[in-house]
Amino acid sequence: MTSTKPTENLNPFDIAKEQFNTAADLLELDPSMRAVLVTPKRQLIVSIPVKMDNGSITVFEGYRVQHNIARGPAKGGIRYHPQVTLDEVRALASWMTWKCATVGIPYGGGKGGIKVDPRKLSDGELERMTRRYAVEIAPIIGTHIDIPAPDVYTNEQTMAWIMDTISMITGGSQLSIVTGKPIALGGSLGRAEATARGCQFTVREACKLLGITLGGARVAVQGYGNAGSIAARLLHSDGAKVIAVSDSGGGVVNLGGLDPSDVLRHKEETGSVAGYPGADAISNEDLLKLECEILVPAALENQITLDNASDIKARIVAEAANGPVTPGADRVLFENGVFDIPDILANAGGVTVSYFEWCQDRHGFFWSDKEVNGYLEKIMFKAFHEVHQKAEAYKVDMRTGAYCLAIGRVAEATRVRGIFP
Repeated sequence: MTSTKPTENLNPFDIAKEQFNTAADLLELDPSMRAVLVTPKRQLIVSIPVKMDNGSITVFEGYRVQHNIARGPAKGGIRYHPQVTLDEVRALASWMTWKCATVGIPYGGGKGGIKVDPRKLSDGELERMTRRYAVEIAPIIGTHIDIPAPDVYTNEQTMAWIMDTISMITGGSQLSIVTGKPIALGGSLGRAEATARGCQFTVREACKLLGITLGGARVAVQGYGNAGSIAARLLHSDGAKVIAVSDSGGGVVNLGGLDPSDVLRHKEETGSVAGYPGADAISNEDLLKLECEILVPAALENQITLDNASDIKARIVAEAANGPVTPGADRVLFENGVFDIPDILANAGGVTVSYFEWCQDRHGFFWSDKEVNGYLEKIMFKAFHEVHQKAEAYKVDMRTGAYCLAIGRVAEATRVRGIFP
């Protein structure tokens, strides 16, 4: 017997365009403006020859996409992952455009990536690959053009290598060429926690809106990297009960609650949260279906789809990852009364504090932790309620509300700038 279950197109760039078009239809966006805004401005594919430790040469493929620069220079991370594709990078770049516009910071969207499994490279190979990639994309990045940042399997050390490489090419220290750098090289206090802290701020507002008491609320976190592990710790500090976490190696669940910091210690010692003592094993798939108040997808794209959306029992989904929920799943969650805080809002804390870092580097004046977190909270609070107002006005889910807000801002910037020549 053949299945009649609907199927979805899971190509990330097609998903990004569908999300855009849903909001553009509501806005009755002019077809010419729609064509401009949906199309990436610049797409670069580079080959990256690297001398390996054994003396051989391996050639990796890298990408940098600038989706839109109407409101300011392109901004977006660089990820190292064996499944990186140009379409994934295009999607991520477009999500950055809408993310920056949603929170009102003066950036457009960009993204980069290298198709590689960085866990199979030595530190020396990683450094040589990173520096060669930086040289290859150097013609299209710059303080006022495109500012990279860390993403999946990249970190502040990766950014330090890129900053140093570009500085050696130009003959001067280019502190503001990248963000997410070490503090010693112009990094911002609060940047490491920014994505998770922004997610925490939006979860707080969603709980208030829905009448959920955060103290004692059950939280499940899929993905225990930087964003997921810190989000777990911050929500735990708010009194929430973290009942399950997972990473690529597996997951653990304890309905009585987990200590997020101790789970992270176990992961750092063993390489995975799997096997954490005093907890039962759970798969990434089953974690998503747990009964809880707050579900935080903090892994990769397409985790909640038509196949499992009807099984989601959380009251709030807070997208700490980029693109974890598909358009088909969005509709199911909305119909089922699940309040989804979309990625272009929930994880915008990272790019917001990257913007703060860029400002600090350009002015040579640095802020305290308290100042950074205070400014971040104000921006996330304002953006959350602006998105909610749009969603209520159009009677749509929060993602579509965020897109309506963001597209309106980018369209207006494009209109007043005009088309040159």
